[in-house]
Amino acid sequence: MSKTAHTPRDRRAAGGKASAGLVVAAIGVVFGDIGTSPLYTVKQAFGPHYGLSPTHDTVIGLLSLVFWALMLVVTIKYVTIIMRADNEGEGGIMALMTLAQRTLKPGSRSTYLVGILGIFGASLFFGDGVITPAISVLSAVEGLEVVAPSLHHWVVPIVVVVLTGVFVAQRYGTEKVGKVFGPVMVLWFLVLAVLGAINLTHEPEVLKAINPWWAIHFFATHHFHGIFILGAVVLAVTGGEALYTDMGHFGARPIRRGWYFFVLPALMLNYLGQGALLLEDPAAIRNPFYFGVPEWARWPVIALATAATVIASQAVITGAFSISRQAMQLGYIPRMAIKHTSQETIGQIYIPGINWMLMVLVLGLVLSFGSSTALATAYGISVSATMLIDTLLLALVARALWPKARNWVLPLCLVFLVADLGFLVANGAKILDGGWFPVVLGIVLFTLLRTWRRGRELLYQEIRKEGIQLDSFLPGLMLAPPVRVPGTAVFLIAQQGMVPQALLHNLKHNKVLHERNVFLTVETLDVPYAPADQRLRMEPIGDDFHRVTVRFGFMETPDVPLALMRSCDANGMYFDPMDTTYFASRENVVARRRGGMPMWRDKLFAVMHRNAAPATGFFRIPGNRLVELGAQVEI
Repeated sequence: MSKTAHTPRDRRAAGGKASAGLVVAAIGVVFGDIGTSPLYTVKQAFGPHYGLSPTHDTVIGLLSLVFWALMLVVTIKYVTIIMRADNEGEGGIMALMTLAQRTLKPGSRSTYLVGILGIFGASLFFGDGVITPAISVLSAVEGLEVVAPSLHHWVVPIVVVVLTGVFVAQRYGTEKVGKVFGPVMVLWFLVLAVLGAINLTHEPEVLKAINPWWAIHFFATHHFHGIFILGAVVLAVTGGEALYTDMGHFGARPIRRGWYFFVLPALMLNYLGQGALLLEDPAAIRNPFYFGVPEWARWPVIALATAATVIASQAVITGAFSISRQAMQLGYIPRMAIKHTSQETIGQIYIPGINWMLMVLVLGLVLSFGSSTALATAYGISVSATMLIDTLLLALVARALWPKARNWVLPLCLVFLVADLGFLVANGAKILDGGWFPVVLGIVLFTLLRTWRRGRELLYQEIRKEGIQLDSFLPGLMLAPPVRVPGTAVFLIAQQGMVPQALLHNLKHNKVLHERNVFLTVETLDVPYAPADQRLRMEPIGDDFHRVTVRFGFMETPDVPLALMRSCDANGMYFDPMDTTYFASRENVVARRRGGMPMWRDKLFAVMHRNAAPATGFFRIPGNRLVELGAQVEI
């Protein structure tokens, strides 16, 4: 790593100082999703789906719901409390899941259920995350319909071109473009605040929305139907989970300061300004955000809004790359090719498979729904379920790990639970109108993740069942040792204590044994970064045979040769890269009826295993130093 390289751990340490630069950078990356919500939240609340009219009490009641949703869900729940539940500085539902599992007995049913809950939440969150680029960019470009109604039929083609460009550009990395993300988003929030303040002066009556009585009055007036409006209110808080997910990149303090003192005031000024505009001119209901922009500024604001939504889309895409790498490390999805797009920042990666899958899904949504109004019906249900799961996991962590704070955190969890259930019920009413899409996508992803995890367990069971114990094999081998050839052989094994199939094949076909032989196992810890003193464990077992275990955290990109060179040199064992050959087995999985999983899941796992990237490439083992041997395994 170069002297100027910065790891997420470095940024967290710097984040403790909460410098202005870190706050601006956090604003550019973290708040893109929630920061573009004013483009469509109020517009959707008064859409035909909910049947509301922009009367005085309805407008103020709706704004009160938006204000208190932002305060309760984002400010108190995520920014103030859940950010305390960091896993070695990292956040997100998968980090929270591993933290909650650590409070339970290893291998217990409770640990298993928490794992199921966390993976299901991550799958649902990904399903709603697919909608973010589509609805954000659509909402921004739909401003053309306000300034030039004749351009209506150009909205979807322009959105398709913009989003295609975003996905195609991923291969080049975001290091250079990322430097302007912060200033652009700072300008965006300033514009939101200024527009809101200008419109607010026309009808300061809307400031009453800060009083929670108006939210209660809204429910009292609209009775049971009032609950369903929460399906639109939730649009204002989508992106709240992203604040917690991105905590590891900047640290909690810069994100908190950016939210408390800049982003939250700007958002609320804009929402209040849109409400004031509706009280003054109910006809602005067609697009209250753009009708609140002076005519001379609409074209520049459309351009700025499009840039802001592109940044929000970029944050979703890079977040998907990060979460996918975590899932690979934790063994929930097959290995995929990972490309590093920066020599300076280790966290900037590009995963082609995830990128193109996202592009197909996002463009499919744009072409299928055609407008932000139609797409809003599909938005919210999955993120509501994810927020509910976050609350349950938070309660587990607080009960076990926060003896002082749990007396006030656990009662608040009950309040959060009621709010999350309200959002979930409200969005459940949109299932038939499009809400089915993120749910189905989440269920499909969950099935794939669980099938891969369970299939790997069955595969290792079969390998162990048919394998030979290393401790009994080596003494017999050395009674009549084969010819020893110069060099070091590193055999990658997933099951410690078993004879690698690659070693058996090498002895059978080549009838030679290297001077030095290493049985290497790679482990992934449930912490983001492996401590230096736990990186490598070496155990000599005689006759120049060694057991070596290399450990990585779930946020790290495994580089086995580099880890061996650095750690083994410190332990008195030198690895010459030009004198070391890596041997690996690649199993060909065949589905059979053995009772481990239903037959269709066995076949699904076999397909996933066949298309997974080789472990050797994932561990960054050079191809010119690799010998790969195959074996057939039935599950």
